[in-house]
Amino acid sequence: MSVDTTRSLQGIGGRLAALTRVVELGPGRVEPKLLAESGRLLLRAGERLKLSSDHTVVALAGGTGSGKSTLFNSISGLELSPTGVRRPTTARTHACVWGLDGAGPLLDWLQIQWRHRFARASALDRGEGRLNGLILLDLPDHDSIRALTDTEADRLIQVADLVVWVLDPQKYADASTHRRYVTDLAGHEAVTIFVLNQSDRLDEEELAECVADLDGLLRREGVEEPVIVTTSAITGSGVDELKAVLAETVSERRAAVQRLEADLERLTLRLAKALPADGTSAPPSSLDDARRIGLTDALCDAVGVPAVGEAMENVYAARSAEWVGWPYGRWAAGLRSDPLNSLRLGDLRDEIRGVTAGSVSAQPAEVETAVQALADGLTSGMHEAWQNGIRDAARSRVAQLPQVLSEELSEVAPRLDRVPGWWRLLLAWQYLLVVLFVAGLAWVGTALAYGVFELGTPPEWLEVFADAASLPWVGLMIVSVLGLGALTAVASRNFVVLGAGNERDALEREMRRRVAGVAESMVIEPVERELTRYNDFYSALRSLRT
Repeated sequence: MSVDTTRSLQGIGGRLAALTRVVELGPGRVEPKLLAESGRLLLRAGERLKLSSDHTVVALAGGTGSGKSTLFNSISGLELSPTGVRRPTTARTHACVWGLDGAGPLLDWLQIQWRHRFARASALDRGEGRLNGLILLDLPDHDSIRALTDTEADRLIQVADLVVWVLDPQKYADASTHRRYVTDLAGHEAVTIFVLNQSDRLDEEELAECVADLDGLLRREGVEEPVIVTTSAITGSGVDELKAVLAETVSERRAAVQRLEADLERLTLRLAKALPADGTSAPPSSLDDARRIGLTDALCDAVGVPAVGEAMENVYAARSAEWVGWPYGRWAAGLRSDPLNSLRLGDLRDEIRGVTAGSVSAQPAEVETAVQALADGLTSGMHEAWQNGIRDAARSRVAQLPQVLSEELSEVAPRLDRVPGWWRLLLAWQYLLVVLFVAGLAWVGTALAYGVFELGTPPEWLEVFADAASLPWVGLMIVSVLGLGALTAVASRNFVVLGAGNERDALEREMRRRVAGVAESMVIEPVERELTRYNDFYSALRSLRT
C-alpha cells in the first residue's frame, strides 16, 4: 500500500468517525432522510474498507443499445457478456477479475452470482498485467423494463469504486441517465469516466461536435472536469486508451477511497446547510454567571421573593413592638388594634402568612417568560432546528417549575411567632426598670407620708424608707430609671431595624439559593445538555468538512 493511500485511509477514517458522531447527535435536528443516507454510507464505507484494497471495482453502466456489453467483452478480450441489438440482454451483472486472489469476499459483498464471475487467471495474459487488481462489472441496462423492478444496476452504481458511463451518439443526452445519475454524482469526477461509444458511426467532425456538446452538458450539470473517452467496441478504436485510464486507476489503488471521499463530500455539502452563518460564534456549553443570575432574578420575581422579604421585614418590626418597646407604650398600644393592621400590609401580610402555611405559588406566566428569555438569548444565529431544540430543553419541565418552586420555598417559610433571644433579654431588662420605677414611687410615697407629713410612726421595717432626706436621691433614681428606659427603647428600636434588615437579607439569600438550585436542575442542566450536543454536533460537522 502506497504512502498516499495510507494517508487517504487515515484521512477518511477521521471523517467517517466525524460522520458517525453527526449521525448520533443529529436525530431531531437533521432530516431523517439525510441521517438515513449518512447511516447507509457509514455502513457501506465500513464494509468496503474491510475488503480487498488491492482490487478496484469498475462498473460499466449505460442504457439500452449503448454497446456496454460489447465494450465489456472488448476490454476483457473474451466473450463473457451476451450482446444484443434491439433489446437488453444483460439480465444480471457479469464480473471479470484480473487477479482473483482476495477478490472472493469483495465479489460476495457485491452480490455477484458465481456463474457470472470470470477470471483472467494470468497477470501476463495477453499483456494485460497492468490491469491486475481490476474487477470489471457489466451492469444491467438501467433503463430497461426489468430495471423498473430490479434495482441491481442502481445498487452497484452506488457501491462501485469507479463508474464508467457508456453513452452512444444517439442518446448521450438521455434524461434518464443525466437526471437519475449524472446530476446526482456531480463532484465525483475522480471516480467517474464518460465513454462516448460507437464512434465508428460518426465522421471525425461529427465526433468532435458530439464530444464538445457532451462536455458542455456535463459541465452544466456540475461535473467540473469531465473525463471523456471515445471508443468503438466493434472496431476497437479507443479501447486501448480506455484501458490505459483504467490501468492508471487500478495501479494507484485509491479509487475505493476516492469514491468514499466523493460520497462524503456530497453528503457533507447537504449537511452543511444546517451550519450557522459564517462568523457566528458558537455558544458555550455551560451558561455564564450573568445568565444564571438573570434567570434566578427573574424566577425570584415570579415567586415574589422581594415582596416576601419586604413583608417579612415589616412584620418583624411590627412584632418587635410587643417585646422591645417601652412597656408603658406597649400597654397603651394594646388598647388599639393589631399592629399588623396598622401597617396596612394587605396582600404582603397575607403572602407572609401564606409562606408560613406553605402556600406560596409562583406565577406560571412569569416563570414561562423567564425561561423563554433565557432560551432566546442563547439561540441567536442558530439553525432553526437547534433553536427549537434549545427552547424545548429549557421548557422541558416548565409546567412543573411553579409547583416545585412553591414547595421548595415553603421549607424556608419564616415563622411569624418566632421571638429572637435578645428580645426576651431586653424584655426582662425593661421590666426590671419598671419594677425599679414602681419601687421608687413607693419609696417617695413612704418618705412623704412619714418623713414630711408625719402621718404616724412607720413600722420598723419601713424606717429606712421613711427618711425625708432620701427624697432627692430617690427622685434622682426615678429620673435615671425613666431616662434609662427611654434610652433603652430608642436603642432597641435601632437594633430592631438592623435585625429586621438582617432577617430580610437572610431570608432572601436562602430563598434565592433555593430558587437557583431549582433553576439549575430543571432549566439550566437540560439547556446545557442541549448546548453540549449542539457544540459536539458542529465540531463533528466541521471535522467532516476538513
